[in-house]
Amino acid sequence: MTHQGCEALVPVVIGVIIDSAVATGSSESLLRWLVVLAALFLVLSTCYRTSARITEGAGEQAAHRLRLELAARVLDPRGGAETNRLPGALTSIATNDARRVGSVATAIAYGVSAVAALVISAVALLRISVPLGLLVLLGIPPLLWLGHRISRPLERRSETEQERAAHASGVAADLVSGLRVLKGMGAESAAVARYRTTSQDSLAAALRAARSRAGHEGAILALTGVFIAVIGLVGAYLAMDGSISVGELVAAVGLAQFLLGPFQLLTYVNAEIAQGRASAKRIAEVLAEPVAVEGGEAVPATPAAGHLALRGVSLGALRGVDLDLPAGGLTGIVTRDPAAAADLLLCLAREKDPAEGTVELDGVPLTGLDPDALRRAVLVAHHDADLFESTLLDNVRSGADGDTTAVDSALTASAADDVALLLPDGVDTLLAERGRSLSGGQRQRVALARALAADRSVLVLHDPTTAVDTVTESRIARRLREVRRGRTTVLVTTSPALLAVTDRVVVLEDGAVRAEGHHNDLLAADETYRAAVLA
Repeated sequence: MTHQGCEALVPVVIGVIIDSAVATGSSESLLRWLVVLAALFLVLSTCYRTSARITEGAGEQAAHRLRLELAARVLDPRGGAETNRLPGALTSIATNDARRVGSVATAIAYGVSAVAALVISAVALLRISVPLGLLVLLGIPPLLWLGHRISRPLERRSETEQERAAHASGVAADLVSGLRVLKGMGAESAAVARYRTTSQDSLAAALRAARSRAGHEGAILALTGVFIAVIGLVGAYLAMDGSISVGELVAAVGLAQFLLGPFQLLTYVNAEIAQGRASAKRIAEVLAEPVAVEGGEAVPATPAAGHLALRGVSLGALRGVDLDLPAGGLTGIVTRDPAAAADLLLCLAREKDPAEGTVELDGVPLTGLDPDALRRAVLVAHHDADLFESTLLDNVRSGADGDTTAVDSALTASAADDVALLLPDGVDTLLAERGRSLSGGQRQRVALARALAADRSVLVLHDPTTAVDTVTESRIARRLREVRRGRTTVLVTTSPALLAVTDRVVVLEDGAVRAEGHHNDLLAADETYRAAVLA
């Protein structure tokens, strides 16, 4: 505001110099007012440099705080933020939308300074000439109102642009993550066609928003240009009429030209707020997304005994499942229905609550436990777990709470130590994003090592060795039983090597428990089970 005030006073001082020094030929007066003019420039340049840093910092801090809030919501143990949203779309919201909303903090500071400049200019013009001052004071409100009305289409189109851009980012991330599968299926052309359509929609939305912004800025510039021309014409008329002096005319014309700057600032502010509102709406939708599961307050014992029980659980493909998983036992669960396996994992991880029935840990329903505390006792390791772009060792010990013994045991049990021997820098080898520098079997072994290193009271593994060769899988099965001795382990798999080391196997069919027993007994007596695990 000080900077803009000094900017507005520059033409006023120049007008005074003309009237009091140039017109009179006074060298002393000229020198005195030139010193005043130099002081004005010193103050305005210092103020701008200082306030610009503060203002830009405020915008960055605002965007950063929004990113932190979005990250906290996405990582909330109760879930829900990712509902109907691709990971790439969430990333776009946390980056582009947060940046645009943060820019509003910067824009408001510039907007306030522009209003201050308009007020100071109006006061100066009133002192020069009441008609000129009134012209500015009465003309500014309609111009601001028109600017707001003109920004409405920009706001709508900016919202559409951000939605399409986020969707395109999500589709791109989705396709990249499944690139190997797409190549294996020969579906590259279909994937390219899908992304091309999405990208073209995003481009069309971006061009519409750009045209809207260009039209908005052009219309505002035309309006302000006409307004400034009117001020100049009125000032010239008053000077010819003798109502104001030559210096006052120069000051009035200088102020009219200066007013173009504040009006352009207000145009920028209007555009930023219009786009910021569109982005803010998208951020608010994520932050206000209902949680997938409500949080309880109880905390499991440390360490938990690990007795899991499902009582009449129904969810998706599950139909009234009654299942008892004893503490310290190694239980295999076999189902030929991928949907049933997925729904069972969702229940055990408490990513979803059953539609009917309850899941209990040591006699306490999971709905009564704090989700974060629950996951410190129960770890569900999904089949498609991703690796981080870090070293192999960092990936394994990311959940080990600094226990080097657990990390070493996990590397051995999962045969991930053999993977390290094949890498150029051993366990210190940097892995590519999502572990793409490893083969499928190697990735599975590192992911299994990470799950084992976490050393949870209850560990649920879903098909942890589907891409591992038979000899290595048998070795992993034996070591897995040893390293998990005394703690509850559940293997959701059809692997005969893993099922052979379990204490008992539970067979799910049509979403319900159909049979249970030892692996060898089921192989001998149950033809359906035999077909499932030996196919």
